[in-house]
Amino acid sequence: MASTGSTPFPKWQLAILLGAPLAIGLGYLYLRNRLEDSENKKVTDLKTKTTISLDNEENNTKASESAIDRAMKLKGAGNRAFHAGEYDKAIALYNEAIEACPPDRPVDLATFYQNRSACYEKREMWEQVKEDCTFALKLNEKYVKAFLRRSRAAEKSGDLVLALEDVTSACILERFQVQSSLVNADRILKALGRQHAREALAKRRPVMPSKHFIKTYFSAFSEDPISKIQLDDNVTGGFAKAKTALNTQDYDAIVDACTEELSGNGKYKNEALLLRATFYLLLGRHDEAQMDLGKVIDSDASTKVKVNALIKRASLYTQLENTDHCLEDFARAAQLDPNNSDIYHHRGQVYLLLERMDEATAEFAKAVELNPDFSIAYIQKCYADYRHAQINKNVGAIAQVRADFERALERFPRCAEAYILFAQVLSDQQEWGRAEALFDSALSVDPNNATLYVHKGLVQLQKSTDFDKAVKLINKAIEMDDKCDFAYETLGTIEVQRGNLRRSLELFEKAIALAKTELEMTHLFSLKDAAAAQLKVSERWGLDWTVS
Repeated sequence: MASTGSTPFPKWQLAILLGAPLAIGLGYLYLRNRLEDSENKKVTDLKTKTTISLDNEENNTKASESAIDRAMKLKGAGNRAFHAGEYDKAIALYNEAIEACPPDRPVDLATFYQNRSACYEKREMWEQVKEDCTFALKLNEKYVKAFLRRSRAAEKSGDLVLALEDVTSACILERFQVQSSLVNADRILKALGRQHAREALAKRRPVMPSKHFIKTYFSAFSEDPISKIQLDDNVTGGFAKAKTALNTQDYDAIVDACTEELSGNGKYKNEALLLRATFYLLLGRHDEAQMDLGKVIDSDASTKVKVNALIKRASLYTQLENTDHCLEDFARAAQLDPNNSDIYHHRGQVYLLLERMDEATAEFAKAVELNPDFSIAYIQKCYADYRHAQINKNVGAIAQVRADFERALERFPRCAEAYILFAQVLSDQQEWGRAEALFDSALSVDPNNATLYVHKGLVQLQKSTDFDKAVKLINKAIEMDDKCDFAYETLGTIEVQRGNLRRSLELFEKAIALAKTELEMTHLFSLKDAAAAQLKVSERWGLDWTVS
């Protein structure tokens, strides 16, 4: 599977690099004002919306005490009926408790509504659950149970935006200390992100990635059949034009040139299909890519061309979260060309993403055995070995990996990935100085790689929480490459941590516009949706999240 960007790291690891367990909690560490207990507002029209019927006895203390005593007894009876599974009886008792409750006891009244909503939840009556929880929250605006129950009902009824806002409110009130709420927030974020991603993909305009991104993508294939084709000067036609455009980095001309080859009687139809499919992948035009790749796989194309198409379709299946079809295509490729190192290299990346570390290390080892001079496979084997050793807490193996990286730098001094991945390992080991030096070495080898400035910015955050220096470095990446989605995403995440939620939304939008897969877009929308929910809750309660 080709790298999904100029950075070799999965995008969902960014929050971990920044020390945040979940996107929804990124700004919490920098909350300036503690949540203050305030007087619960009385809702004057609440009684008219329910079946409450009370005499005007607010000034009669003895009568009020008698009324609340009766309401509490009804609540207790309702609780017993609820626990016995007699939900209709419990609803009737809570109705009576609501009617009996004096208007000067808003917190108690909120509890009665919340309890009745629990009965409706058991009956899967989601609109009634939401209505009762809303009444409860009007009476007690920081009622965690009501937020959580309304969130569940909203999720069940398909209102994921409300579900996220409510679970966000609960997480803030719980100081992000309750694991079950965080898990719920993460689940809702993923579902909402996927929903928004699919809506956006249906109407998005394809964007050609940066030239550096495309160069990095093709460099991940040591046996790319297109680059190995040498055309004579007298060869004309669409494929010849496409090859020239590829060599001169005129990438916008490639799809049309390949289509021209396919519309005529050209000699290189299968190669044109493969090249066009590759650029459809890069543009995020997945249906068209899948169609072209399927035609190549089912054609009389050469083995190398078919295998490359199978690897790329496997990559596409990974992006579409269809692991079974992905691994089937890799297996088919291995049957056709068992000595093709690209198969094992890219399958190793899939296993790495799936956290199937034993299989990942075996695949990278096989790739290096078949093609020991392919620097990228060699380096990624080192990184997979490191991840394997780290997971197993094998100190000796980690020391061996470090030695392997040192040898890799000597053997492949012009390979930027060698410096980048070793720098990541050293960052994990909190050796910030050497990590920075390695990123600088990578820049000397690959000065047009904007993502290196993003990585340098992340090191500043990890070693000293120097936001200003990190932001300056990441902005330099954007100046160098305005299509560097990794920079926009990282900067957006930093702005969430700094409490600049509106700015973070703008940055996530820019990253989303550059996303090439539904998986990437889902992740980015999850970050954006988390920030949007946090902003809405902050404005409701007058919270200040900015860093002083």
